[in-house]
Amino acid sequence: MLIVSGIQPTGNLQLGNYLGAIRNWVLMQDALKPGDRAFFFIADMHAITLKQDPADLKRSTREIAAALMAAGIDPAKATLFNQSRVMEHAELAWVLGCTARIGWLNRMTQFKEKSGKDREGASVGLYTYPVLQAADVLLYKATHVPVGEDQKQHLELSRDTATKFNTDFGVELFPLPEPIMPPEALRVKSLRDGTAKMSKSDPSDQSRINLTDSAEDIRNKVKRAKTDPEPLPTEVKGLEGRLEARNLVEIFATLSGRTMAEVLGEFGGQGFGAFKPALADLLVEKLAPMNDRYRELLANPAAIDQALAEGAEAARQVAQETMREVRDAVGFL
Repeated sequence: MLIVSGIQPTGNLQLGNYLGAIRNWVLMQDALKPGDRAFFFIADMHAITLKQDPADLKRSTREIAAALMAAGIDPAKATLFNQSRVMEHAELAWVLGCTARIGWLNRMTQFKEKSGKDREGASVGLYTYPVLQAADVLLYKATHVPVGEDQKQHLELSRDTATKFNTDFGVELFPLPEPIMPPEALRVKSLRDGTAKMSKSDPSDQSRINLTDSAEDIRNKVKRAKTDPEPLPTEVKGLEGRLEARNLVEIFATLSGRTMAEVLGEFGGQGFGAFKPALADLLVEKLAPMNDRYRELLANPAAIDQALAEGAEAARQVAQETMREVRDAVGFL
């Protein structure tokens, strides 16, 4: 098994990132068997598809690296690096850009969402970044890629591109990566709107729990989280139509390692005046060690840079071998 996944260095990591992806990266990393590998990268090349301040990009790359390590990603177990240190990502993206078809990219929904009404003013990179995503995966000959619902289309493009490359050049160079959709992954909703996912790009900081929030911030955000006037039900079916209530119960259940039914067995019939403090206590208990470790790491930026450099060197060894095969298949002299 060879696992590849990445995250952009934009904004603070928040609870949705942790429960939806990073916690599962840690679980996958810790479950690796001899011969298995995991590559987790910070997608700083993807980040510049939208305008970035250079100083902010450098800072946020270090901060995301620190947050990932604080959350449990261990550079001794998994290969952790920032994408731009391994330029084979860009080289393979160009080759695959000559393999993928414009019709495939025209069907990608995220470009339409991110470009909005100004499609003609969007960067070429924003349009073609699914090809770079395919290169990210295929460069390491990934067998498995952790994906959420919003990334399944991108993985399908990676599989289509791999198939076409193999067919066009008569090789079996790229395996077709399979999606991993861990049952533990939770799609956390905004604390202010149960119809929207928790996001680090939401303009309201009150909508999310950042992994770097203090205990006081966490308690205040949970206290102000949108709910309804009804007490919690005693059964899960009683949460139907109560999106904000369900979100808080799901967070509690996931963090505590219990089922929603078990949580409601304890808190059913009680109001949020009792449940919210218990949820805040649980969040503080789980996130405080990460917060402490995060600040410890940030105090030593040279150590973060060293970890990323070592990870990039390990990734580059694999990437260079893949590109030797790609160049030979294409016919580059």
